[in-house]
Formats: sequence, C-alpha cells, structure tokens
Amino acid sequence: MPVSPRLDVAGELLALLRDTTTEPRPDDQLEALTLAVAADLPVLLWGEPGIGKTAALTQLAESLDLPLTTVIASVHEPSDFSGLPVVGDDPSEQGVAMAPPDWAVRLVRAGRGLLFLDELSTAPPAVQAALLRLVLERRIGALRLPPGVRIVAAANPRSSAADGWELSPPLANRFVHLQWTHDHEVVVRGLGGTWPRARLPRLDRKKLPEAVGLARRAVCGLLAARPKLVHQLPNSETRRGGAWPSPRSWESALTLIAFATAAGSSRDVLSLLVRGTVGDGPGLELLAAMDRMDLPDPETLLADPAAAVLPERGDLRQAVLDGVVEAVRGRPAKARWDAAWELLARAARTGAPDLVVVPATTLATLRRDDWDVPAAIEGLEGAVALSRRADRAADRSAGRLTDRSAVAAKAGR
Repeated sequence: MPVSPRLDVAGELLALLRDTTTEPRPDDQLEALTLAVAADLPVLLWGEPGIGKTAALTQLAESLDLPLTTVIASVHEPSDFSGLPVVGDDPSEQGVAMAPPDWAVRLVRAGRGLLFLDELSTAPPAVQAALLRLVLERRIGALRLPPGVRIVAAANPRSSAADGWELSPPLANRFVHLQWTHDHEVVVRGLGGTWPRARLPRLDRKKLPEAVGLARRAVCGLLAARPKLVHQLPNSETRRGGAWPSPRSWESALTLIAFATAAGSSRDVLSLLVRGTVGDGPGLELLAAMDRMDLPDPETLLADPAAAVLPERGDLRQAVLDGVVEAVRGRPAKARWDAAWELLARAARTGAPDLVVVPATTLATLRRDDWDVPAAIEGLEGAVALSRRADRAADRSAGRLTDRSAVAAKAGR
C-alpha cells in the first residue's frame, strides 16, 4: 500500500531535522575516549540517563568509520556471551561446541567495528560474570574478536538505573571509567545542527620511545615508593564497581600515559584517563609524581641561575625553590648560597613573590659567619616585608575574632 502523503511530508521534516554536521572542537572527555579506544582498552562511560552517551558512541563510530554493533546487556542471557552449546555427531570424540551469537559472527566477518555494550549497570550478576571473558579476552563462545574491534560500554549510576545493579569488582576493574557529562555550549550548538567531531589522536612516531619510557618511570617510580598502591580493593560495594588500583589497572594506566604523551594531550585529558583506571586518589598521586619528574634539577639551576627557567605553576615553582635550598643545605658553599639567592630573586621577579618567603627564610639560616650578604637579597626585601605585614594582619584579625568570641561567651552566661 502507498504511504500516506501526510507521512511523506513528515518524513521530509524528519530528514531535515537529522541533517546535521560536525566541526573540530576541543573536548577533553571526547579526546580521552578516543585515546582509550586507540589504545584498545575497554571503556565504560558513566552518566545520568539522557546525557548523550549513546549519541556520543554513534558519532564516534561514524567519525572513525567503524560499524557500530549495539548490545543491551541486560536483555541477554549469560549463554549469549559465553556461547550456546551445540551437540555434534559424536560429542564424546568432538566435544560440544559453543556457538557464538549472530552479532559476534558479523563482527568477525567485518574484521573491525565498535561493540557498544549499553545499559551495563542493569545487567544481573550472572550476565556480568559471562561478560568477563568478552571484555578481557575478546572471546564469545568459540570465536575471538579480531584486533580491529573496540569495546565501549555505557552505564547509569545505580540510583538512576532501571532495576540497577552495582558492577562486580572483576568486571569493573577491566574498564577505563570515564564520567560523561554535558557541556552546555556543545549541546546548544549540537541542537543547532553542529556537533563536535571525534578524531583518533595523531601519535608522533618520534615520541614513541620517549612516551613509553616516561610512562614506565612514572608508574614504576610511584609503586616503588608506595607499594600499598599496587592493589587496593575498596571497602564499599559502590567504589568496587568503579576504578580502583590493581596490577591490571596500573598496566592500563601505563598504556594510557604513553598514548597521551605521544599524542601531546593536555594534563586534563591525562587526568581523566589516569583517574579512570586506578581511581581518584592513586591517580592524583601519579599525576603529582609525574609533575615532579619534569622539575628541573636543582644542581643545574645552581650552576647557571641567570639562565634558569622556573615552572609557571605555583606549586611546582615552590617545589623547585625548596629543592634548591635543600641542595645548598646538603652541600653548603658560598658560591652555591649566592646562586640560590639569585634564583630566589629571579623567582620573585617572574612570579608570585610570596612563594619565595619560606625558602628565603630557610636559606638565610644556612649563612656562615664569613659569608657576605649578596646583593640579590635586596630584591627580596619587599616580598619578605609584605609577607610579614600580611602575617601580622592575619594575627591581629585572629586576635580580634578570639576577643569577640570571648565577649560573646561572657554575654551568654
């Protein structure tokens, strides 16, 4: 039967509404997602219903020219992922084959694709257990997914999931967990017809050895100093269903650091990836350790203070200046003491002057009786005096607050 003319017009209108375009646009969470996909690590997007997780995966598949296969985990049986037993002519001789589902066969035939496991937090424990082999080993029944297939899942928090379950710790520890949130400007432009374009990161071939070396030094250095971080299973059920440190997740973190370094990604993107593999606490410790790895050597700075390049970030600059003072303390000499003062004066001229107050005070206590005061100290007098005035003002303010509290207490008696 012919379609109603009214529905023809409705179809034209729907086609116009679906006619959208894309644009290159910086997006940290989208870049983190594409990096994890490029690194061939399973990714789990966490977000409230309607936040755009499915739309992001659809657009990612289109941008990467990968066929998208969507599987709703909660509507499948465990056998759909472990394989259905098929009895042959002679089971005692040939065994019982485990037949894979049709979507797995299509992925193998295509040789590539994006497997999207949606609504993962609504899958019961038995289905989650069956997914373990799929997510880690890429096996479904007797089939093994080809290297060109990537796995991405999406889940709602249990509080907003339909009949939701917490993720089991073994399954959760296999994923890179990314918190998916909406960007107001992206949503407005997208509804206007222009969405951000997902692109695979450009890896600099020349940086590959350096990226691997940096990742290994960062992870191994932290775990050597903090052995308890190697494996920490969280106490609460909710936290066990997220990112937490284990040898497996540290290996994923190492991989992602190498990829982010080779791609020249920002610290914000690296932070999303690292915290998404080993959790917020261990991830922040790792990022701090990486920051310290990039700090200049105090001995290099003392050897040529006039050419010193100090970090822009205040916390890193403070760490460098403290390291310089400790280097002078460890090997005191008049020339090194003078060079340290020159560095402090340079720091006061090029950054926040209050950062030099503590190292300057410590450095002053290292002076020997026969050491003349260097001229560089004159440039620090203003900063030290200003800090002292601020401290005295804070003390007076605290004293007034204490007095007022005492008066109020007496009045209340």
